[in-house]
Amino acid sequence: MRNAVPACTLLALLATCAKDPTRPAPPNSVALQDAFPGLRFQAPLAVVQVPGESQLVVVEKRGTMQAISGGAAATFLDIRSRVNSTPDEAGLLGLAFHPRWAQNHSAFVNYTAFSTGPAHLRTTISRFTSSDGGATLNPASEQILLTVEQPFENHNGGGMVFGPDGLLYLGLGDGGSGGDPLGNAQNTSALLGKLLRIDVDSGTPYGIPPANPFAGGGGLPEIYAFGLRNPWRFSFDRATGALWLGDVGQNDWEEVDIIDRGGNYGWNRREGLHCYPPSATSCLGSFQNPVAEYSHAEGASITGGYVYRGTAVPQLFGNYVYGDFGSGHIWAFPANGPFTPVQVGQGNAISSFGEDAQGELYVVDLIGGQVSRLVAAPVR
Repeated sequence: MRNAVPACTLLALLATCAKDPTRPAPPNSVALQDAFPGLRFQAPLAVVQVPGESQLVVVEKRGTMQAISGGAAATFLDIRSRVNSTPDEAGLLGLAFHPRWAQNHSAFVNYTAFSTGPAHLRTTISRFTSSDGGATLNPASEQILLTVEQPFENHNGGGMVFGPDGLLYLGLGDGGSGGDPLGNAQNTSALLGKLLRIDVDSGTPYGIPPANPFAGGGGLPEIYAFGLRNPWRFSFDRATGALWLGDVGQNDWEEVDIIDRGGNYGWNRREGLHCYPPSATSCLGSFQNPVAEYSHAEGASITGGYVYRGTAVPQLFGNYVYGDFGSGHIWAFPANGPFTPVQVGQGNAISSFGEDAQGELYVVDLIGGQVSRLVAAPVR
């Protein structure tokens, strides 16, 4: 059932791939080192580099952010009064700094607001700006760009990143419950179960990129890709521009996808490479296959990561690194193939990975409150 996946996707730079010396990373080749000794965070969900600066920002589920500089933490944003973080998969879920942060001091936030709807949750995508030279984001500056009512408490997505094209990419889950009972993921007239792409620098409150697959009709114009269950974390390879996404599975399979514009990734007709529900005798369709999958014998909830482009762990270079929230396993495989995962390390309650300006990777522990840096494992 697996389609052949080219060594480099259409978004990749072929010359870069041809020169890439990537090899599979050795098993158990990385360790986790406390990135901020002495600092622990309240249910952290992400760590994000501030563009052009040395500091990182940790996103906390409850509705706060902490800026880390010089080994100390300071509140960067506090919108707890607006955030409904009570359900397990709700809260302050994502942060993306504008690529021209140094000029406009704008950042974009994904959170679940209080609502009178059935789940009392409304996904809210907002712009915040700084009024103190970038030291903090001003809560009073909020400009709401997009809201989506959530029909259930789970599968809220939450990832958001700017692409190499300067456009903002947003991940929305299928709306929750189990099995996508409302059929959102395959419905191109619904935003749920999708990866969206918008232009925050044009239009009111945003513009539609003309190259979006439904910009001219046939579906909602914000949609970039569909057929996703819960696209929690995704990232662009800084060397090739390829977009990598971990899509959380239902009962049996977790998957890694390379996202192409207009791609249909199969949910809720397929879970990974397998028909859904399992009793289905056929799941034919023009679906994009995942490049990798794993069963619930190995984990329970995928956390998408990054293609490693740093220098601290040379044997990891060029490998896509990702993990599992339930088992804490950290896997890697060469981004240009073969897509055969190897367990390279072990974490705990992995809610997110992060990447700094040097391409080094971080791992976020939701339960322990720690942010760790990936380093080479000691030679034994």
